Amino acid sequence: LPVPQGIVEEVRQSAQLMLNQLIQQLRTNLPLPACLRVIGFLRRMDVLTEAELRVKFLQARDAWLRSTHASIPDHDPYVHITKTIEACRVHLFDIVTQYRAIFSDEEPLVPAEAPAEGAIFHGWVLQKVSEFLRTLQRDLDRGVGGRLDSLLGQCMYFGLSFSRVGVDFRGQLAPLFQRVAADAFARAVEEAVEKFREEMNSYTLISAPAVLGGGVAVPVPAAQPGTLQPPMVLLDFPPLACFLNGLLVAFNDLRLCCPVALAQDVTACLDSALGEVTKTILAFHRAEEAAFSGREQELFTQFCTAFLEDLLPYLNRCLQVLFPPAQLAQALGEISAFG
Repeated sequence: LPVPQGIVEEVRQSAQLMLNQLIQQLRTNLPLPACLRVIGFLRRMDVLTEAELRVKFLQARDAWLRSTHASIPDHDPYVHITKTIEACRVHLFDIVTQYRAIFSDEEPLVPAEAPAEGAIFHGWVLQKVSEFLRTLQRDLDRGVGGRLDSLLGQCMYFGLSFSRVGVDFRGQLAPLFQRVAADAFARAVEEAVEKFREEMNSYTLISAPAVLGGGVAVPVPAAQPGTLQPPMVLLDFPPLACFLNGLLVAFNDLRLCCPVALAQDVTACLDSALGEVTKTILAFHRAEEAAFSGREQELFTQFCTAFLEDLLPYLNRCLQVLFPPAQLAQALGEISAFG
């Protein structure tokens, strides 16, 4: 009969409209009481299985979460990632709280042989964490300036807050920040080596090097004021002073985010740089040796002595400040205990 069929169709359409409107409400900034009411209505409609209801809930809340992320300005990497951290920490935690209040996984509503419904939520949370880590890596690669330590603190707080709901991802943060810190240090050291080459290309040995060297500024590392004063003799040799200046800039930047795990990479990078510097000094000697006067030969010997007996020991002390031997020994002891 057409009339009953029309009524049935209208009822079906009305039910579908109500379903869509309820799900649409979940795509907004909805507090927990409102979420409970919406899910209660959906359950009474009895059109979705428990698993489907969970999926619909997470899909709708995820759509709202994505909309909040899309509204974050993307022009500045540091601003973007800090606002993303704040949005994820607050909103994602709210969604987790809402889900756990609405759906209880302690008493499964499906037979034991059916897929565990808790895996739906677990998989979604892992996806959100992975997405955040990808965003973090992208913004780190774009560059956050000298604010790596601040960003690390915010990320660690984010991970700590999620440990309360069993989603502690702090262990996955270390490799990201470690790589960025190592890359930044390597770039700074490479720039210092290149600057040294440029200085040596135009360098000439003179009888009173201290006069020219006096204008080269060498910053003192802030790690231990007064105990790591750079060797003043390096001021007599501008290329060495300039090289040390570049390395100290690299050390000071690294000090802000300097995990013990970087000790080997930093040492290897510095060793390679010193090898390049040695080659440059040797090339300078080969090119200029034939024209050396007795005084210039003496000054070149002093140049090499300052490099070997002043610059290198000072760099070693800097490394010991960045990576205290006792701290390294403790870390190696803990590793061997697990090994």
